[in-house]
Amino acid sequence: MTDESPPVPDEVLTSATERLEADDLTLAENEDLLHALSELTPIYERDRSYFVLGNYDPAQMRRLDLVVDRLDRRADAYAFRMSDVRGNWDNGIQKFCLIADLVTHIVGVAEREPSGFLVEQGLLVGSEEYYEKSHVLKREYPDAEEDHPYGWMEDGVFELLESDGRLHRWETEDDLLEAVEALP
Repeated sequence: MTDESPPVPDEVLTSATERLEADDLTLAENEDLLHALSELTPIYERDRSYFVLGNYDPAQMRRLDLVVDRLDRRADAYAFRMSDVRGNWDNGIQKFCLIADLVTHIVGVAEREPSGFLVEQGLLVGSEEYYEKSHVLKREYPDAEEDHPYGWMEDGVFELLESDGRLHRWETEDDLLEAVEALP
């Protein structure tokens, strides 16, 4: 960190420490972690932060970028994707959990195979803390030949989210942008 960088808040460091206390990290790994956390200053400088998950294939990535852009335009909000957090992370679940601990909202953009965040969907419903801050923008496929284009595991996650008003459906990119507007 440079002298110009704002300090990482104590609660962020405590979260990172608790998450990693069982791991044996080298000094270099600790430095990398602290550097990555210091790059996330907009998360704790703004009232709302949106961690946007989804598929990174080119067409789907364009839609993720639309969601991030639309959320980032909100007053006192910061939106980003996991790939926006640099660093050499060997453990993607660890990276997800550290980031999810810090943000106010987790937003998944679900599209048919590959959804891009299947593992994270399990984490969203497996933790009350993550579930309470999660919303999913689910793409609908009215012309799909199969009844369940996502599979049983994702359908279960979607049902839970829908029962709590946290599932937002879309078909077109215009619908997607309307769904984004429905997010807190």
